[in-house]
Amino acid sequence: MSNKITHSGIVKSIADGCIKVQIVQTSACAACKVASHCNASESKVKIVDVFTRDTNIYQIGQEVTVWASKDVANRALLLGFGAPFLLLICVLMIALKVFGDEGLAALAALASLVPYYLALWVMKDRIQRQISFNIEK
Repeated sequence: MSNKITHSGIVKSIADGCIKVQIVQTSACAACKVASHCNASESKVKIVDVFTRDTNIYQIGQEVTVWASKDVANRALLLGFGAPFLLLICVLMIALKVFGDEGLAALAALASLVPYYLALWVMKDRIQRQISFNIEK
């Protein structure tokens, strides 16, 4: 089993060591033969940034394959969903014990996500170096 997650894409722009690649992310249903009759299939067009020093070997419109390791994907999932979920639940339980009011506890739990996502935004450059795509050569 491969330790890589790959997507085919097209180079949309190249600037300052950053290549923007457009990929089409499809659900598992989208590859199904009866997907057009089912309404469960979906696909999304996304732009991913690939940071590399070898920008001169790529051209706009070129078809490329981008990849990321499963460790990178797991780290992104943890930062984007796992940690905020745990924070939300922990603050909800603590606030419920402290305030005794469910409405106030829910507001406190939701408010706790604001500093979390602000901290992610402040550290976005550092996170971007750790969580990134590469282009297969």
